[in-house]
Amino acid sequence: MASDRLSGLDASFLHLEDAAAHMHVASVTLFAGSPPPYDEFLEAIERRLALVPRYRQRLAFVPLGQGRAKWVDDPHLNLRYHVRYTALPSPGSERQLKDLAGRVFSQQLDRDKPLWEIWIAEGVEDDRFAMLAKTHHALVDGVSGMDIVSVLFDTSPEPTVPTDPGDRWLPRPLPSRAQLLAEALLERATMPAEAARSVRALLRGPRRVLADVRDAAVGVGAMAGAGMNPAPPTPYNAPIGPHRRFTWVRAKLDDVKAVKKELGGTVNDVVLATVAGGLGAHLRRRGRDTDGLELEALIPVSVRTDIERGALGNRVAAMMARLPVWCHDPVARLDIVREEMEELKASGRAVAAGALTELADFAPPTIMSQAARLSSRQRLFNLVVTNVPGPQFPLYLLGRPMLEIFPMVPLARNQGLGVAILSYDGSINFGLVGDYDLLWDLDDLAGDIRESLEQLADAARVELSSERPATADVVRR
Repeated sequence: MASDRLSGLDASFLHLEDAAAHMHVASVTLFAGSPPPYDEFLEAIERRLALVPRYRQRLAFVPLGQGRAKWVDDPHLNLRYHVRYTALPSPGSERQLKDLAGRVFSQQLDRDKPLWEIWIAEGVEDDRFAMLAKTHHALVDGVSGMDIVSVLFDTSPEPTVPTDPGDRWLPRPLPSRAQLLAEALLERATMPAEAARSVRALLRGPRRVLADVRDAAVGVGAMAGAGMNPAPPTPYNAPIGPHRRFTWVRAKLDDVKAVKKELGGTVNDVVLATVAGGLGAHLRRRGRDTDGLELEALIPVSVRTDIERGALGNRVAAMMARLPVWCHDPVARLDIVREEMEELKASGRAVAAGALTELADFAPPTIMSQAARLSSRQRLFNLVVTNVPGPQFPLYLLGRPMLEIFPMVPLARNQGLGVAILSYDGSINFGLVGDYDLLWDLDDLAGDIRESLEQLADAARVELSSERPATADVVRR
């Protein structure tokens, strides 16, 4: 029963959602060749749904807000609703694909159905097709989202669709409102037993547990101090509407690693310095004075353990990092970012964020709802920047090679810009999402980010590879 209940963090993404802020993560994936026939693709997904059972479930909400929602089988599951085909008008340019993605990502997922959709868009130039995927953040975080990709796709050109077990899936009956309320109250009544187990754990290992509590307390104090002042006002932070723009920037993982090797830091440091340089250039393009300006970036950090790989739900914490958009020198900017990230790790803020995430499971749903809405009104950060490692081997969709994938992070209230980075098979791509009206020049920002990476590469004497992969080479491989 408890395993089907949303965690406090999962539920917070439901509380954050409104008519303008849609809390789904998404991606645009490009493949070589023509898409599989609709019925063939539908059958392949149906055969694999047993591997991701949450895709066959919907949310059931507890009456009177007496507990967090839980996942229940959807007796009316209709894959033809969730899987849709469309086509780009000739000539099927990437510009048209980005416009389509912006429109699809602007549509909120229906909470009365399983919280995912897949759109196949055929007719992309250079003999390609695209898949646009949406999944609610209450169901999945970035890392477990990549686990799903690994399940739904193949690791070889020969499709390995699971064998039909012979027995058709039969959904469990939907619980009544009375059942939902009784289950929630029963779980609440058994909470003292959970507390007793925690006390026994404390008695068994007091030194270890007290050390954890001490580290978390230090980190919470650091987070509190960092959050006393609101993030600076920017053109990115204003009330948003429901409509989105989406674009991307391509890069090669080997190029980023070469910059890191020459100039120091980590891959994540190079990525954050690249984003900071692009944001600074974009703000100055808009006439904003960036002298001394540091933007607050919320950086999700996975706390998913190895044994939790493949499990859905959210296992993330978050850190607040200052991006030195004032700095024009790319090497100095990277040094500042590296020092900032080292200080964050040493301060224990990531530990504290994880501790606060666990505490959310003990908060009553009504308090969680109010806290989520209150936090969304505060300007504690300017934008989200998330970097998710993907599989470093090629994937296939029914024999069609996956060429590239571009991720999207949702926008919260008053957060008009989000940056998601995802690596896959030697590439590391930036997905940029913006409010349609606030970020009318999102493509200019994409160009600024690309130029920022070029500046770092020039400083490291690294020659950047071609932006787009050679389709023929991928197919031959």
